[in-house]
Amino acid sequence: MFNKRILPWFPVLLLVGTIEISGAATVTPERLVAQVQQAAQGELKRHAELANWAAPRFEIEVVKNTRPIGPCNAAPRVETVDARSPARMRFVAICPDQGGWRYEFLTRARISAEVAVAASDLSSGKTLSTQDVLLERHDISGMPDSFSDLAAVQDMATRRTIRAGSVLRQNMLVAPTLVKRGEPVRIVAKRDQIEVSMAGEALDTGARGASIRVKNASGVTIRARVTDIGQVEPVE
Repeated sequence: MFNKRILPWFPVLLLVGTIEISGAATVTPERLVAQVQQAAQGELKRHAELANWAAPRFEIEVVKNTRPIGPCNAAPRVETVDARSPARMRFVAICPDQGGWRYEFLTRARISAEVAVAASDLSSGKTLSTQDVLLERHDISGMPDSFSDLAAVQDMATRRTIRAGSVLRQNMLVAPTLVKRGEPVRIVAKRDQIEVSMAGEALDTGARGASIRVKNASGVTIRARVTDIGQVEPVE
């Protein structure tokens, strides 16, 4: 069962990837579990910062190792083994004595954050506006691709029908097409305070940020990044 106590958001200072247990002449399962929880919380904070989760909260369960813990003359440390999935991470506790022990631990995390949800039923192909989405707190343990920034989903289009209250995820949305193949585009190159533009023709279709082929006014094909409706910039 999950520990119902929600851990504080700001952990004590951590060494990146490694947690030391000070004065660890006597090592108890409870102390190791506490250090694993601390390491897990540090990894979850890192995930939260990378994903821009809004107001994240964590509940962490450490699956205890049933093997007996041997003595350790030095301070054991806890290292991260696998933190790719924040809801399920692996750690190892290591006694640095010569021939010392290693114990593996698994953590399960329940993560909640304020994320974008559909404010009403959304039809397939609908371009989202500020009235279509709102922020609500949801369990996102199995939804790391959710959005906490409403601006990130505006002007995106739905891939399918979405029910009101559904958490919006990356695979539900697609960036709108800003440039279509065969249409004229404006090629804008900026350097310092100087801006130069010329006409061109898109040879590919692309959304914002996509790299496409463009034929410039001289007939030369270049690579360009889509920046706006009918506008691209050369890719250096």
